[in-house]
Amino acid sequence: MPRLRLVTLLLASALSASAQPVAVRDPDGFRQAVRQAKPGATILLAAGEYGGGFYFENVKGEPKNPVVIAAADPENPPVFKGGNSAMHFTDAAHLELRDLVVTGATANGLNFDDGGSSDTPSHHIVLRGLKVTDVGARGNEDGVKLSGIDDFRVENCAFERWGAGGSAIDMVGCHRGVIEKCRFTHPGGVNGVQTKGGCSTISIRKCRFDDAGSRAINIGGSTGLEFFRPPLKAPPYAEARDITVEGNTFTGSDCPVAFVGVDGAVVRYNTIYRPRRWAMRILQETKAEGFVPCRNGVFTRNIVVFRSDAWSEGGVNSGPGTEPESFKFEGNAWFCLDAPARSKPKLPAAETKGTYGTDPLLMDPEKGDLRVKKESPVREAGAEALPD
Repeated sequence: MPRLRLVTLLLASALSASAQPVAVRDPDGFRQAVRQAKPGATILLAAGEYGGGFYFENVKGEPKNPVVIAAADPENPPVFKGGNSAMHFTDAAHLELRDLVVTGATANGLNFDDGGSSDTPSHHIVLRGLKVTDVGARGNEDGVKLSGIDDFRVENCAFERWGAGGSAIDMVGCHRGVIEKCRFTHPGGVNGVQTKGGCSTISIRKCRFDDAGSRAINIGGSTGLEFFRPPLKAPPYAEARDITVEGNTFTGSDCPVAFVGVDGAVVRYNTIYRPRRWAMRILQETKAEGFVPCRNGVFTRNIVVFRSDAWSEGGVNSGPGTEPESFKFEGNAWFCLDAPARSKPKLPAAETKGTYGTDPLLMDPEKGDLRVKKESPVREAGAEALPD
């Protein structure tokens, strides 16, 4: 009998891993399919409106056999509209969402968390080809909220208009993640992407930020001490560590990149076009005992194009309680559109191999094409120069 039971279990596992996709056409069918999903399940949603407010616990696939929730036709995706959050997943693992539209949620568009237990994070979450729009209102509402998530990817997604006090993607205590080839637009927002609450080893790469909040990327931030993941046990502490911002293109925003209570971050090979005040900020918002001052940032091989009438403090704002002298600047190309002779920024540490006042020869910036021409003298900097 034990052997027969084992064979039965193995057969059931094999069948679930190779099962036919489950077709879903309405909210009740979607809710049932997700709650019954086993490793390897693929749930395909027909076009139409599915409402919002879905809550799921313990949706778990396995390595090489994730649970997939996807549009049956990516060219005609299903729409999740309304609800507090369109979907909220707690204690999920090996879960993928593909080619869905989320709009009109009153709080967060999508919410993923660890159920309040930092010992058991949600993990291996993939968001691909999503469109998240018109989420929240005037408060701290996010397009996607990630709390206690490890080993995740967000790729080829579009974010437009999120809560005025929130972020397109807000990460608290997340680790080993990649945000790649996404687009962000919201002139009225606070942040585009934020990594705080103990986040580490996260890359934000090859994305486009068009006026994506006051701070397009907030590396670090300000987090209640009880929300850090892992919990704060032995100093030194930091809001974030080992964050990489590379190969991105920025237009507008007061400040494309802010370092806020971070201990070690690299911003390299980005193209920054006409920020409204600064190229970067160095700030410290969490001042509790044991937290290091914001330090050890690297800003290298970026193209920064600005106007003198939209350029404060020489392009870099350093707040109190920070260590701006610990930052490294190398090989950046700085160009002031209306006064090339005034292109050199006021940096808190000496820059090596920088260029100042050399026109980068962008393709067609007035139409949003910020690629450099073949004859550009600064082709070794900027988003296109990111090494493979």
